[in-house]
Amino acid sequence: MDDFLAARSQMAMSLGFHIIFACIGMVMPFFMSISHFIYLKTGNVLYKGLTKAWSRGVAIFFATGAVSGTMLSFELGLLWPTFMEHAGPIFGMPFSLEGTAFFIEAIALGFFLYGWGRFNRWFHWATGVVVGLSGIASGILVVAANAWMNSPAGFDYVDGQYLNIDPIAAMFNDAWFSQALHMVLAAFVATGFAVAGVHALMLLKGKNTSFHHAAFRIAALSACIAALLQPVSGDISAKDVAKRQPVKLAAMEAHFDTEPRAPFIVGGIPDEENDTVRYALKIPGLLSFLAHGDVDKPVMGLKDVPRENRPPVAVTHYAFQLMIGLGMLLAALAVVYLYGLIRKRPWLSSRWLLRLFVVAIPMGYIALEAGWTVTEVGRQPWIIHEVMRTADAVTPMPGIVYSFYLFTAIFISLSLIVIFLLYRQIKMVGRLYDPTDPEYQKNP
Repeated sequence: MDDFLAARSQMAMSLGFHIIFACIGMVMPFFMSISHFIYLKTGNVLYKGLTKAWSRGVAIFFATGAVSGTMLSFELGLLWPTFMEHAGPIFGMPFSLEGTAFFIEAIALGFFLYGWGRFNRWFHWATGVVVGLSGIASGILVVAANAWMNSPAGFDYVDGQYLNIDPIAAMFNDAWFSQALHMVLAAFVATGFAVAGVHALMLLKGKNTSFHHAAFRIAALSACIAALLQPVSGDISAKDVAKRQPVKLAAMEAHFDTEPRAPFIVGGIPDEENDTVRYALKIPGLLSFLAHGDVDKPVMGLKDVPRENRPPVAVTHYAFQLMIGLGMLLAALAVVYLYGLIRKRPWLSSRWLLRLFVVAIPMGYIALEAGWTVTEVGRQPWIIHEVMRTADAVTPMPGIVYSFYLFTAIFISLSLIVIFLLYRQIKMVGRLYDPTDPEYQKNP
């Protein structure tokens, strides 16, 4: 492994871990706030216990996300100094504002965790809402910085110099809205189905059923609504990519020939040497319609792009297919659940439906990782789209492979610690959080 590959691998690994911690940190505070609101309105102490249980989980992921996010900020300077030298002054604003949102989130979380019985009950609830809002704001601001890499704005590039810098225009670039919308919905889908699946597993085991049923309903409903909205945001993102990054779209679809009525490709094995895709199901005209709203409008193919400017087609295509496939499965599960909620109430307590949610536990996060793979790999060979190549931004410092090994060990350790802490939380539900459990009665 050379230093360039090691640097890219380290960044990919770090982002892959952090994005999971960050998404859970963005979404769980809202689940916590919904449960807290139900408790305040009904006085049902079951929801008080659920709120406290989820707040402990929020604290765990907040701490882990803070550590992994801090590591990532150092990695940008360590691995990509040329990129940071030129790009830092341009998109530094969203990173600075993200730091502000992070501090607000930390303060609000402290108020919420230690505010039971000390604050006005609605002020206490509001601090939990602030935790969620500031977490969402942090995510959007970081995505805005990434969107700038896909859609550079807010500067003039003249003779290798970055002039007339406008941080506001850089932050609100053409890609930020579509990427932020898609990312926020993806966070709710992935976290919602994962949380609902864990509680569905506990229901199948017959443990603390009232507690887990209440938790399951909140998480499942949130996940299903987000899953049905996600295709809308996906369509917005696809049209945006078709306009700004047609090469990325071509790689996503393994689309080699520029042609009208371009087909949407399902499956297939890209053959980059011969500029073709094998064993694919092609739906005529659908790619043209999805990209441009017109089945007769041509979609640019990869043959029109020099090979040195093409992204890795196979990786981008497979990741895109995985994201779409899993997204459709989760949307189908959402339809089944919502239909049961409206028309077939007995379905909601059926074991087959709970098993489907258990199977869905990892799906959202796999789709999330695949989507980020499409975003990042599909932009290659550029770190700043059509301005700076990734190979030109990497550090000249030798021995990056050892840094990759070290950071990998740290992230694996963090993940194991989080899994252990969450396992303990689930095991302690009866004793600490479920007022209907005999163990809780003995230890109020």
